[in-house]
Amino acid sequence: MRLSEPKRVTKHPCKKKSSRKGKSSSKATRRYRRAAQLKPISSKDFPTKTVEPPAEPVKQGFLPVLKNRNFLALWSGQVFSQLADKVYLVLMIALIASRFQHAHETISGWVSALMIAFTIPAVLFGSVAGVFVDRWPKKAVLVGTNILRGLLVLTVPILLWLTQGWAPIYTLPVGFYVLLVITFAVSTLTQFFAPAEQAVIPLIVKPRNLLSANSLYTTTMMASLIVGFAVGEPLLALADTVVSRLSPGWGFGKELVVGGSYAIAGLLLILLQTGESTQAPQGEAPHVFSDIWDGLRYVKHQRRVRNAMIQLVILFSIFASLTVLTVRLAEMIPGIKTSQFGFLLAVGGLGMAGGAAILGHWGQHFTHNRLSLYGSGGMAASLLGLALFTHNLWIVLLMTMFLGSFGAMVGIPMQTTIQAETPEEMRGKVFGLQNNAINIALSLPLALTGFAEALVGLKAVFFSLAVIAIAGGVLNWYISGTGSVMSTKADK
Repeated sequence: MRLSEPKRVTKHPCKKKSSRKGKSSSKATRRYRRAAQLKPISSKDFPTKTVEPPAEPVKQGFLPVLKNRNFLALWSGQVFSQLADKVYLVLMIALIASRFQHAHETISGWVSALMIAFTIPAVLFGSVAGVFVDRWPKKAVLVGTNILRGLLVLTVPILLWLTQGWAPIYTLPVGFYVLLVITFAVSTLTQFFAPAEQAVIPLIVKPRNLLSANSLYTTTMMASLIVGFAVGEPLLALADTVVSRLSPGWGFGKELVVGGSYAIAGLLLILLQTGESTQAPQGEAPHVFSDIWDGLRYVKHQRRVRNAMIQLVILFSIFASLTVLTVRLAEMIPGIKTSQFGFLLAVGGLGMAGGAAILGHWGQHFTHNRLSLYGSGGMAASLLGLALFTHNLWIVLLMTMFLGSFGAMVGIPMQTTIQAETPEEMRGKVFGLQNNAINIALSLPLALTGFAEALVGLKAVFFSLAVIAIAGGVLNWYISGTGSVMSTKADK
């Protein structure tokens, strides 16, 4: 009896449990046992699993970006497109000098008309192009604009040959009007290409690699600027020589280089995969001015984007002023000719490329606002150095290189901020407005800096630019920091 009682007692509670809870109790018991069995194993396994994600950010610099096939397609297309952009003006000036300029006549009048035709689309269509870029597939815009620009340049020798016997219009040859129209068309297509290119980068690059991607983008842009203006003329002359040897009497080697570079850029960009929809958006046609107003309201209410854009406008205004002031610097520095002012600009571009390379490797350790503050302070110090040592060649070269390096510390983080904090559906509008503002910032100083230098002197202008640089950096750092604190408190 004693042996049978425990058996009866143990069975009795089990029967009661099964009758009350049924299968749910057995499932809970199995879960508990399974958890108890896995408990010692999970304590060993979790550290190895949680260590892997933090190891991913160790990949810094250009390596993660260069492993991105889509960015490589965009970057390789940018190399040929940027080179063609810089050599294009050299090509137009060479054609004017060889076909239209008379003996003992200055070329400045011809070049001024050409630059006006190149600048007008930037002011008129910069914002409008951004509206359409938001509605069109960006890959199609990138490929199409490059192919069309290439075709336009390749038609130049044909059109010049067809119009060479025509009567002048208002004392100017018809061929020159052809160059003006083609330049206007090429510049118009560029206004669509620029915002599309900026808007594509955040689509194909992870947010943590945007700074490196923009650093590589800026490095390539400055390298193409130096190469384009430095070796553009010898490159075009070499192309003419090669083509004339292959086919005597054919003198379109220059156009073949520039137009071919645009075409190669378009073909390379076909490899780009942006992941966006290729179908046109359904609904009514875009209201251009209302869309531009939407972009303006977005920039107004997003203080970080607004401040970054203001910083970029200040940066490009300073460098546009520098292009005018270097002519006066070259005139004052002993041992250098006035015509060699481009050498000083090339040194500044070299400094910017070096600063961009440094940012690409180590810039992730700092916030964008702090980088902008450091860069603005360095630019102000460099401008003060230029103001104090205007007659010393080596110090001027050093300060110009520092100015370019610190300028990269301002421009690249601010461009990255705009890309990271602008939603995809607004990027075309915002980048269109940015390009429009930058084009104005590049144009006004060219007209005002020479007048200011003649009025108050070179040193006073450099001092004024230094004050503007540091003031912009401090205000951006303070306002953006205040905005982030306010938004954090609001979220809480």
